[in-house]
Amino acid sequence: MVAIDPLTAAGVVLATAATDAVYVMFTSAVVMRRRVPAATWSSVWYLLSSFAVISYTENWVYVIFAAVGSWLGAFASITFLHRPPGGPPVGASVE
Repeated sequence: MVAIDPLTAAGVVLATAATDAVYVMFTSAVVMRRRVPAATWSSVWYLLSSFAVISYTENWVYVIFAAVGSWLGAFASITFLHRPPGGPPVGASVE
């Protein structure tokens, strides 16, 4: 049986959730062609993902926690970026 540290598992979930949320913000900044925010989100993205990778490379079971965190982060960030129906899509040019 593989031992799972609950604190590490929670850290992996939080790190991957934050990583996916930051990735969505990075993508949004790229679509909007905003260089400084895109570069900033990109650097934060790599810092967060490094924790998850380092944590679960020692124990493959943490990949499951990383997947859960990834799903939560993408879901939360898309919810945050949601625009009311009929509005311009994220990244559309302002006329």
